Amino acid sequence: MLKMLSDHKPSGILPVLQSAVLLLSFACSSPDPGSVLKSEYDASEQALAAEALVERVTGEHSRDFEVVVSPYQRNGRDWFSFYASDKGKIVLEGNTGVSVASALHRYLRQYCGWHWSWCGSSTDLPEVLPLPQERVDRVSPYKYRYYLNYCTFNYSMSWWDRERWQQEIDFMAMNGINMPLALTGQNTVWQKVYRKLGFTDEELDGFFSGPAFFNWFWMGNLDGWGGPLPQSFIDAHEVLQKFILGRERSLGMTPVLPAFTGHVPPSFGTRFPEARVDKTEWIDYPAVSLLSPADSMFSVIAGMFLEEEINTYGTNHFYTADTFNENLPPTSDPDYLASMSRVVYEGMSAVDPEAVWVMQAWLFYHQADFWGDEQIEALLSPVADDRMLLLDLFADMKPVWEKAKSFYGKQWLWCMLQNFGQRQCLCGTADVVSSEPDALLHRSDAGNMSGIGLTMEGINQNPFIFALMLENVWQDGPVDADAFLEDYLTCRYGLENAGADVQADILKSWESLVNSVYSNHTEVNGGKQSVMTGRPVFASDPDSLQKPGNFFPLDSLLSAWDGMIRCAGALSESDGFRYDLVDVTRQALVELLDRLHYESQKAFYASDAEAFRQKSSEVMALMHEIDGLLATRKEFLLGPWVESAKALGTTPEEKILYEWNAKTQITLWGKPGSPLNDYACKNWSGLIDDFYCRRYEMFYARQQAALMDGKPFDYESFRSDCLAFEEKWAAGGDIYPSEPSGDEIKTSQMLYMKYRDRFRL
Repeated sequence: MLKMLSDHKPSGILPVLQSAVLLLSFACSSPDPGSVLKSEYDASEQALAAEALVERVTGEHSRDFEVVVSPYQRNGRDWFSFYASDKGKIVLEGNTGVSVASALHRYLRQYCGWHWSWCGSSTDLPEVLPLPQERVDRVSPYKYRYYLNYCTFNYSMSWWDRERWQQEIDFMAMNGINMPLALTGQNTVWQKVYRKLGFTDEELDGFFSGPAFFNWFWMGNLDGWGGPLPQSFIDAHEVLQKFILGRERSLGMTPVLPAFTGHVPPSFGTRFPEARVDKTEWIDYPAVSLLSPADSMFSVIAGMFLEEEINTYGTNHFYTADTFNENLPPTSDPDYLASMSRVVYEGMSAVDPEAVWVMQAWLFYHQADFWGDEQIEALLSPVADDRMLLLDLFADMKPVWEKAKSFYGKQWLWCMLQNFGQRQCLCGTADVVSSEPDALLHRSDAGNMSGIGLTMEGINQNPFIFALMLENVWQDGPVDADAFLEDYLTCRYGLENAGADVQADILKSWESLVNSVYSNHTEVNGGKQSVMTGRPVFASDPDSLQKPGNFFPLDSLLSAWDGMIRCAGALSESDGFRYDLVDVTRQALVELLDRLHYESQKAFYASDAEAFRQKSSEVMALMHEIDGLLATRKEFLLGPWVESAKALGTTPEEKILYEWNAKTQITLWGKPGSPLNDYACKNWSGLIDDFYCRRYEMFYARQQAALMDGKPFDYESFRSDCLAFEEKWAAGGDIYPSEPSGDEIKTSQMLYMKYRDRFRL
């Protein structure tokens, strides 16, 4: 360690003192066992945690269950069982708390028609719970069942409190997740490390990002955007992370914590002038500073980081690290890449000899031209096969395991990404997720495929495709998609209480969805977005107009809509049906809106002012009506996102900062004019009326004036004014409803009657 520090040969007394402080702080930061958050829970402790979950889920019915944790695997696999005991109890048994929770989920589905999702649930239970008629046993063929993406922590989880996190942890456990990504509270570790290195809080203010953008800070993409981050947020999220980790570990989960990847404050080169610091730019953000793994100080800070983390949060020995997340290495030289990964892993293993490096394989897809066979092998080969775990992050659409030679013997997980920016679009790859994971388990050329993962950028959308993917967890063989769909709808809609004709009609409607919107093989961006959610674009000439279209046949979507409207009366008591009806109606209407907008632009180029006025007026009316439709469901409201952000603020200034973060992320994202503008757009009531409609009002009004005056449309002037409006809106303080209004069924039926025939355009 002393040699590493002396390599820098600092000039002047201040760097000498800094180096001395660095050595002393590193030597004194060994974990104190008495202060380390508990990392392992025995069978009896996991049983208590599982019992608490059963009580949270079933309430007073929890007395009807008996929980048994038997801590052994079956042929190296996790397992669960449920059965009736001699005393008339429903026994939930498994080798971990997660297994027991999964047994509960399977029992409730099979015997009570129970269904729980982010978007519509059916969780009422009968007065008397039926006893299982026979013993049910399941094993999981997947060693690891991974959950979450860096991006999920911001697009979906930026403002979550303990209660919301507890719900998600229970959801994970009941679906068999045993390896969640655990990033909350990371800023605490960064702060402790960099303070020990001598950085002031003022310097760190320009380093830490705001609360809606911290995952891109963690990934080394940007500095300071949306900040400065208040100390109250850092402290509260340290407490929250300890709660999250405690609840996850108590159920037998293995949380994945972050490791140091080289991201250092902008002034690092000034404080440590001998250090080798590379500058790298992400999209249009200012360059960030990355300490080169070739620099000896990298290992010092990596060790400090991991020791602080273990001191604060304990460890389960799995660490996520992506040194080049959407940033190219300075050279493609295999020797450099090999030395880089060797140093990164040694920074983990020097502190934790049991460390396993979890790496996203996203870089091999996102920058495929750079990562040839030599480069990939060089990056992976220095780490032992059992000490590295690769996430094939986008395997549902763009798998890289074949290109990467099955990751050269490393363990890897087949993952479903599905969604970008938590944007709403009916979308998924049902045929792939129901068959591909199992198929690869039995393919010799798939190498050491050890599990599956859900790595979506955002949740709270498309509950069907996530439920289908999760069906793999306890499925030893391919998922029977047809049988799953019938079971899914029976539980979600309460179909056992519907007539045979309704059951047949709704099943046919969903088969249309599965064979269209949920059979995506071409749209790699998580579904095409409507023109409604993007800043209006002006084509330079009529030949440049983009004709509306989507990756699925419109007739299939409309057929599903027809069937759901026919079934609306019979299924109106189902919360899940009400959500799905709104979602399908929304998707149909934005498809129509895109066509109406296209017609308006054709009229503009034909210099037909009256036709333009009519079509543009129809677009505006439809946008307002879509806003009204979405107002009927809380999942589609802007208000909860903004108000939950403000609720975390402890001062008026913090509330203003958090509100700006919340509103900026879903609109501008970055600075006005950035390529990231509208990346995380949403179909949310309030956002449509107050933001998207306002942009189109400006756009159409100026186009109409250009037609009337016989002058060219000044798009640059419009764009400049639109950017100014967007920036002002994000900084505004308007209040938006947090509770739904109106009736989902009546509103959907009204819009169906009004607009269904318009699809003959």
